[in-house]
Amino acid sequence: MEWNLRRMESELRQINPDLLQPSKSFKKLSSGTITLNVGGYLYAAQRQTLVRHPGSLLEELASGKKPVQHVDAMGNTFIDRDGPVFRHVLNFLRLGELVLPEDFKEARLLRREAEFYRLGELVEAVQDWEQRQLSRHEPAFLEVTDNHERSQGLRIYCSDSSFIEKVKCRLVQVSKSRLDGFPEEFEVSSNIIQFRHFIKSEMGSRLVLKEDNTFVCTLESLKLEIVMLALRSSYRLLTSLDSSRGSVVQCEALHFVK
Repeated sequence: MEWNLRRMESELRQINPDLLQPSKSFKKLSSGTITLNVGGYLYAAQRQTLVRHPGSLLEELASGKKPVQHVDAMGNTFIDRDGPVFRHVLNFLRLGELVLPEDFKEARLLRREAEFYRLGELVEAVQDWEQRQLSRHEPAFLEVTDNHERSQGLRIYCSDSSFIEKVKCRLVQVSKSRLDGFPEEFEVSSNIIQFRHFIKSEMGSRLVLKEDNTFVCTLESLKLEIVMLALRSSYRLLTSLDSSRGSVVQCEALHFVK
């Protein structure tokens, strides 16, 4: 009986020597590099990359906590999952953040793969990415209102908070030759800015256009700057302009959409 087993083993080795070999990827826990076969696609990664998320399937495989169940003909650990999408899983482990192409269309599949590998942080990152992509496809509305009174000033509302950030980056406050940044008192929320005045209690304090150091001395000049910034940001003016009012800055309310 023992002779028959040795003979069968010898014959199998002649047919394919890898059949009786353990996985070369996880054979030695001290090995620095691991090769994975994911759905027919080969990926090489450092062991320390795969073990970065304790409790994940990849961490358990790479650390030897979970035995390898399937190997390919070359002895590499085989995982029967989507091969191309695993690229983004591995990049997440390497970078510590999710970086996807702008035209990525398989977020749902990537989220399912992240759940399979028990990578909770990746699942959340994919969900956040999906939410951002959804908001980008929704129309953004911008409203600029001005009642021409210093007590009320100029109000800017935008459903896309990134435009408000552009305004804040464009305008800074200068006082006594000191650059103070955007005045926090003008920021009502992430979607609203209310400019009530330009000259603060401190003498010499002014709003300045950051790039060319031009003083913004009136509400009209500020309003014109906001309009130009909106047009450069691909917003489309919806308000019908009355030629009798003189110019766009004379309108009490301007509405834009993107």
